[in-house]
Amino acid sequence: MIANARDASSPARHHPRSLQPEKPANVPRLRLRVTATAETILRGGHPWLFADSIREQNRDGQPGELAVIYDRKDKFLAVGLFDPESPLRVRVLHAGKPVTIDENWWRENFSKAIDRRKNIFGERTNGFRWINGESDNWPGLVLDRYAETLVLKIYTVAWLPRLDEVTLLISELLKSERLVLRLSRNIQEIARKNFHFEDGQVLFGEKLAGNVTFLETGICFEADVVRGQKTGFFLDQRENRRRVETLADGRDVLNAFSFSGGFSLYAARGGAKSVTDLDISAHALESAKRNFALNQADAKIAACRHETIQTDAFAWLEQNTSRKFDLVVLDPPSLAKREAERAGAIQAYEKLTANGIKALRRAGILVAASCSAHVSAAEFFETVRLAARNSGRKFVEMETTGHPPDHPATFAEANYLKCIFLKS
Repeated sequence: MIANARDASSPARHHPRSLQPEKPANVPRLRLRVTATAETILRGGHPWLFADSIREQNRDGQPGELAVIYDRKDKFLAVGLFDPESPLRVRVLHAGKPVTIDENWWRENFSKAIDRRKNIFGERTNGFRWINGESDNWPGLVLDRYAETLVLKIYTVAWLPRLDEVTLLISELLKSERLVLRLSRNIQEIARKNFHFEDGQVLFGEKLAGNVTFLETGICFEADVVRGQKTGFFLDQRENRRRVETLADGRDVLNAFSFSGGFSLYAARGGAKSVTDLDISAHALESAKRNFALNQADAKIAACRHETIQTDAFAWLEQNTSRKFDLVVLDPPSLAKREAERAGAIQAYEKLTANGIKALRRAGILVAASCSAHVSAAEFFETVRLAARNSGRKFVEMETTGHPPDHPATFAEANYLKCIFLKS
C-alpha cells in the first residue's frame, strides 16, 4: 500500500511502485493500430499519436494507461500514455524494440533526465528545468527547480492517475523541501472532479506563505510558483539575459513585455545607466520592483535607474515618438498559439520590430525574441531582418540563439524559442 502523496507533510523515502494504474486481470492490454503515415512518423521518433491516426482499437482506454501500438504486420511499434480526453491521444514513451515499462524503467528514465543537468549549473544558479517534457522522455510533464522548491507542471490527464507515484519518485531522487503542482488550464476541471488535485496544490512539504526566491547567475529573483505564469518564471530566457548583460554597459535600456524584470536586472548588473520596463500587468511590474529591491547589494544594480510603465507594450511602441534607447528588448508572449494564427503572428512580429527600431538610437542594439512554436526560427529571423532592412538603417547581425541546455528540443513542435541580436 502506497501512502497518498497528496497528504504527505514531508517527502516519502520508500520506493515507488511502477507508475502504471492497476487494471483488472481480465482486461486485455490496450492495443492500437495506426495509419501507414503514423507508422512512419513514429518510427522517425516523433512522440505524438493523434486520434485521427488510429485505425483500430481493441477497447476503450482509460486516462494514463499504457497503450501499445502495433504496425500493419502486427509487430510492436511503440508504447505510450493514453489520453482519451485529447486529440493528442497517445504520448509516446518508447518506440523500437519492445520493453517492459516497470519500476526500474521509470526510475532509470527519471535519472537520465536529472543526470543531463548535473554539470550545467554551479552554486550561483539554483533555478532551472530538471525535466522538459517529451524532449526528456516525460511527455506532457515539466519539472522546474526554484532553490529548494520544485514545481511539477502537467499538460495531459494521462499523468493524473500516476501523480502519487510520480511524487514519490521525485521525493526520493531529488531531496527538495517542497513540490508544487501546476496544471494546464484544459485539465484543471477533470483533475479536480475526478482525481481531487488542484492547480497550485503542495504535494509535499510545507505550504507557501508567499513567493519563493532563487538565484540565477547570482541574481536573486522571486517566483510565484502557485499562481504565476508557467511554473512561476521564464527560465528559458536565462542565456539570452546573460548576453544582454554583456551588451548593456553605459546604455539606456527598454525592456518591452518585461514581466518581472529578468532582462532588466541583467542589464543593470551589466552597467546600464537606466532600464525602463513596459508591461500591461501591474502585478508583473510590482514583481520587477521587488526583484530590484532584492539585489540592491550589487552596486551596479543599485546605481541603475529603474522605471516601470504599465501599458500595452504594442501600443506604447507604436505611439512613441520621443523616447529613444540604446538597447531595446522585444520579448512578447506567444503570438501564434495555433497554426491558424501563424500568418497574423508573422505580420505582428514585423510591425513590432519596426516600432522597436524606431525607439532605438544610432549604434543601438535590438534584441528580438519569439516563443511562438507555430512560427519557425527561419520565419521569425527573416521577419526581423526584413523589418530592419525596411527601416532604412544599416544593421549588423550579431547572433541568433535557440533553446538553453536545460530546455532541449528533440522534435519540431518543441522548437519554440528563438532570439536575434542586431546592432545598428
